[in-house]
Amino acid sequence: MLLHIVHDTRYAYTPPVETAQHMAHLKPRQTATQQLLRHTLTVEPAPAQQTEALDVYGNTRSFFSLQSVHDELLVRADSVVSTRAPAPPASSPPWEQVRERFRYHAGAAYDGAAEFVFASPCAPRHEAFAAYARPSFGAGVPLLLAAHDLMERIHGDFTYESQSTEVSTPALEALAQRKGVCQDFAHIMVACLRAMGLSARYVSGYLLTEPPPGQPRLIGSDASHAWASVYVPGAEGGSGVWCDFDPTNNRAPGEDYVTLATGRDFSDVSPVRGVIHGGARHTLDVAVTVQPLAQPLAQARPTI
Repeated sequence: MLLHIVHDTRYAYTPPVETAQHMAHLKPRQTATQQLLRHTLTVEPAPAQQTEALDVYGNTRSFFSLQSVHDELLVRADSVVSTRAPAPPASSPPWEQVRERFRYHAGAAYDGAAEFVFASPCAPRHEAFAAYARPSFGAGVPLLLAAHDLMERIHGDFTYESQSTEVSTPALEALAQRKGVCQDFAHIMVACLRAMGLSARYVSGYLLTEPPPGQPRLIGSDASHAWASVYVPGAEGGSGVWCDFDPTNNRAPGEDYVTLATGRDFSDVSPVRGVIHGGARHTLDVAVTVQPLAQPLAQARPTI
């Protein structure tokens, strides 16, 4: 599937910002099931400096600085990707066996996925996550079946409610109130998997959403998305595979998903963050459009 994504992030500042430095994770990854065909990152006003670099997780980070006074900032990421549905493993070992692979053993071979077993700022270690996860992890249950059951339970037990949480809402609070948005659902699933001694990571990206029958696709009406991924080790000495689960939609991501970045949690892969001098107050407006490339992409919002 060919998908065209336009992601606009717009800030309005009062009073104006004098200088600023920002970092963005807005360039889709190259993966075994996703090929990046085109990408441009446009910043207005034009930055004094703009560079790209890979972070420790293999994501592309864009850095840009602005040295002139500005009361608005537009960051537009325009990408075209080719995607295909991943082929999940035919089977997976019992989850306890996978947990044992990540326990320390003298002389054991290093596996980079081990760092995703540990707690992170947005997915802390807490008994409440383990207690919620345990019903899915019976004795001898294959890892992927246990993860799928956990995903189904989160989807069924939690209410998706826009604006019920904020970016800074702790996962433990979202677990207690049983509601949140995709970021919360992903953090809860990641924290639950890690509480069982498993390796799990946070995935940021996009999902192609279809408008109701007979209604046109609205430009800017989509949104960023997030889901969880669990690591299934390969045979002894072989490489493992990451398998994605979307508890918000109770499904495995397919060709209609686009992966932007992966990390321990949202704090590693936030779309745009920065440090500014001035701009004591600001408003933020985000507009995302995901469309099949076969359909003409209508003109997005005018630039500033």
